Amino acid sequence: MGASMNLDQSQAWQPDVLGAGYESRKITLTPDEDPNEVVTATLVRAPKPRWRAENFGSSSHTDVLYVHGWSDYFFQTHLADFWRSRGARFYALDLRRYGRNLQPDTLPGYVGSLDVYDEEIQAALEVMGHGQVGNSTRKLVLLGHSTGGLVLSLWASRNPGRASSLILNSPWLELQTRELGRLVLSPVIDSLGRYQPKVAFKVSEPGFYMRTLSDQLDGEWPINLDWHPARSFPVYPGWLSAITSAQQQVANGLWLRIPTLVLLSSRSIFSASWLEEMRKSDTVLDVTTVAKRALNLGDCTTVVRIEDALHDVFLSALPIRERAFDAVAQWLEGYGSDENKQK
Repeated sequence: MGASMNLDQSQAWQPDVLGAGYESRKITLTPDEDPNEVVTATLVRAPKPRWRAENFGSSSHTDVLYVHGWSDYFFQTHLADFWRSRGARFYALDLRRYGRNLQPDTLPGYVGSLDVYDEEIQAALEVMGHGQVGNSTRKLVLLGHSTGGLVLSLWASRNPGRASSLILNSPWLELQTRELGRLVLSPVIDSLGRYQPKVAFKVSEPGFYMRTLSDQLDGEWPINLDWHPARSFPVYPGWLSAITSAQQQVANGLWLRIPTLVLLSSRSIFSASWLEEMRKSDTVLDVTTVAKRALNLGDCTTVVRIEDALHDVFLSALPIRERAFDAVAQWLEGYGSDENKQK
């Protein structure tokens, strides 16, 4: 059954947990693991754009679709505000088994292939009016963080002509072990993924990244720790095999023909004990490796390194995230504004 057949037309927009005019809509999906599992995605819609005389029209014919990262969900209303201030319509998608879709007795975040997400992405785009190539006069900007950046990069490669541009916030384009480590580990991961796909690895996650984010810890953001746990979701071989397979596709080259912006911190820090420098570093990815791998995305890729940024650059301290927003705005004027629409 195609994604358009699975759109529950009876499901109306409902007030979202974010409040202040945010709405969300459930999307019923085809079961991909257990045929008896009720699988949903959730599309979140921000309030109508806020018009400002100085920005009127800069992105007034643009729709943005945001996809979150691993062990995450959409809560970044300030990110939506940036786009709304430029006149864009902003949507965010909580993928299956994440955030608003988490259910008891399911494996959080688990999929056996990233291609599975094509269904909810297609369904979301249909709701947004971008169901097929050429059926909308509005531009489509895809915005992905971490794993969401990997997901959207591959989707754009499989669906040329659908998106006008791609913006990636610390995309997970390569393992922290770098390419050599991934190539060495992949046979083991793939074997476990075939025979024991849902037996969780024993991974030590100290929770340092969440310490920098959550207002319940040392950060500033009101994060639902049931939806974005401090020590991350369990890691399963079947899921990790899907990730490494996708990363190999990036390594082989995606040849995207749309302008692509990649935002990364200036440095990474990995440590078994807490370091104050973690408040100004990416503690999740090896940013140098990702910066190099980003050159395999397509023929028009811009890489911007943000000094002292966190893994999610838009959740960094205020002066730092403002630099990130300035970088996006400057890039949009060159590649992504409505006045520079790709022919």
